[in-house]
Amino acid sequence: MNRARIVFMGTPEFAIEPLQALIKDYNVVLVVSKMDALVGRKKVLTPSPVKQLAMANNIDVFTPKRIKKEYETILASKPDLIITCAYGQIIPKELIDYPKYGCINIHASLLPKYRGAAPIEWAIINGEEKTGVTLMYMDEFMDTGDIIDTLECPIKEDDNNETMHHKLSHLGCELLLKNINNILNNNVNRVKQDDSKATYASMITREMEEIDFNNNSKDIYNKIRAFSPSPLTKTTLFDEEVKIVKAHYEIKDSILNKVYVTKNSLGIGTKDGIIYLDEIKPVGKNIMNIKSYLNGKKI
Repeated sequence: MNRARIVFMGTPEFAIEPLQALIKDYNVVLVVSKMDALVGRKKVLTPSPVKQLAMANNIDVFTPKRIKKEYETILASKPDLIITCAYGQIIPKELIDYPKYGCINIHASLLPKYRGAAPIEWAIINGEEKTGVTLMYMDEFMDTGDIIDTLECPIKEDDNNETMHHKLSHLGCELLLKNINNILNNNVNRVKQDDSKATYASMITREMEEIDFNNNSKDIYNKIRAFSPSPLTKTTLFDEEVKIVKAHYEIKDSILNKVYVTKNSLGIGTKDGIIYLDEIKPVGKNIMNIKSYLNGKKI
């Protein structure tokens, strides 16, 4: 096992596979994650997936409320290398500058495209045919540091937020293991990003969940799958709000915003076709297919 002291900073499921690989073959001395959060309808205080994995492997965990003001514990662990992966807070310069092998980040896009908080979602929303992961050195700004290496991944027509998270998490782990020994030997060809090609992936907000059926069918479909299975897009059917879990579309002549109902299907007219809702989640209810929903409505 390489004895370099590694601090790993991450929070969601996306960061699990890279951390598992590090625990197996490297010396992870501290894991930093976001504070426990209330989860589910019953609002149970639950540690993050990364924190749970660290505790299961008897690794110390630090969960600061504001990393910019609470980083001394990390410095006290004397890291030789800091690795971040979907941590969820901006890393202060004091941490970036401390480790002798640097502070590196696994980012879920092909930088400089889609810098920011929601690169997977925006790649799907924008109809990209491919994305990937970037391993990069961190600097003071958001996702602007020198690139170490990248791996590409196609986005298929039926991919959604969940499937792309799984694919890119696996690629991120592969990319880290491919490069970590070179990083620990200071044998890396750093490539500066071309800022003129940068795009930004802003945080997803609740206001963005509403579907506007005045748009093109494919654009609506892309948004639905980018938000599935969480936080889900929404619309109003029969005077009640429903979340859209799965849909498909057809390009054809239709009447804008008209609802097309048969015994087994429900479609809504768009600018250039019809979006058919396959699975929905009415407020306060479980996910159901559209046939079950229509049966309950006795339409």
